[in-house]
This record gives sequence, structure tokens and C-alpha cells, in this order.
Amino acid sequence: MAAAKHLVTIKGVKEGLIFVLDDSCLLTDLLSELQHKLEKTHHKILFGPLIRVQVKLGKRQMIDAEKEQIRALIKSRGNLLVQTIESDAPLETLLQVPDHSIKMIHGIIRSGQTVRHEGRLMLMGDVNPGGVILCTGDIYIMGSLRGMAHAGLDGNEQAIIAASHLRPTQLRIAEVISRPPDEWGIEEAFMEFAYIRNGVMEIDKINQLQRVRPELQL
Repeated sequence: MAAAKHLVTIKGVKEGLIFVLDDSCLLTDLLSELQHKLEKTHHKILFGPLIRVQVKLGKRQMIDAEKEQIRALIKSRGNLLVQTIESDAPLETLLQVPDHSIKMIHGIIRSGQTVRHEGRLMLMGDVNPGGVILCTGDIYIMGSLRGMAHAGLDGNEQAIIAASHLRPTQLRIAEVISRPPDEWGIEEAFMEFAYIRNGVMEIDKINQLQRVRPELQL
């Protein structure tokens, strides 16, 4: 049986300690393991002189309140002083768009029509078979997507495609093309979204969006 994946890795360096936090798990699971290691398996680091701590979040983006949860948990355990809590790249770099607001349009994209937008786009309507929607950022469709949608047009693999009814002829995020819809394994009439994980496009229910993109606020 494979060993369980560590969500929190604690490394000793010349300057003190580095806490490397998994960037793909739920925040609640992350906090739980962090607390367990501080109180149980790594309790010996709580004794002695002041130890400076750097926290590495990977690609995970956190709001200030979430960072404060991490900071308070580490600080409460004794002689640990959190100096930095950092992601690999700022949100602006991950989204690769200068304006994070969403442009909203209404109507139906019919066969033979193409809509192109620089940034994030929300369509209040349908994309019919033969219709195309191209976007450098995320695409949100409050209706049926039965045509073709390409998000992350400039190579942004962090982009997503979401639709109330997701049955497209083709999905593309950056250069990754979706599998046929009959292979997705989701039949319920729930809003779904497409995203890239480990270089492969995945489909999930919209209530899992925060797990994949915790920084998003629609």
C-alpha cells in the first residue's frame, strides 16, 4: 500500500524552518495536518530559542484571513515566529490577465458565430453547435454550451470553463483539448466546469470550484 501523502513538510534550513504546504488539498485538511504535526509528531521543535519560519504555499492563493489562520496556528505552539507566507507566484501572474473583472454579455452564440474576449467572460445565454467562444481568461456560461469553447487562449493553464449545461463539441484550455463528453462520467444536471490538472483536462461539479481555484470570487 502506498504511503499517505504528506500535506505539510517541515524542513530545517540555516535561517530556521520552512513549512511547505500542499497546494492541491482542502484547506481544512491542511490545517488539520499542520496542527497534528505541531502538537504531536514535530513537538520537539517547540522547545529552545526563537525559530524563524517561512511558509511556502506552492500555487495555492490565500486571502489574508486564511493566512492569519496559518500564522496563528504556528505562532500558538511556542517559540515559532512566522516571517513570510508566500505563494510561488502572485495571483496576477497565475491568471495572466491585467483586469480580473468579468465582462458580461447576453444572447446566443449561433452556428458560424465567434466571440473573442481578452480577460474573463460571462455569457448569459447559450452557445449553439457551431458557435465558438474564445477567451484569454475564464469562461462562464449561464446556459448551455453545445459549441466550442477555448479558455486560456494565450497559454494560461489556470483558466477554467464553466457552464450550466456542459455538452460542447470541443473544450480547450491553453493547448489542452478535452476528451469526448461521453467519457466525463458526469450525467447529473448540475453546473460543471473544466480545468487542467497535471496536464490533463478534468470535469467536475461547480461546487468543487473553490477547491481548484480558491482565489476566485465571482
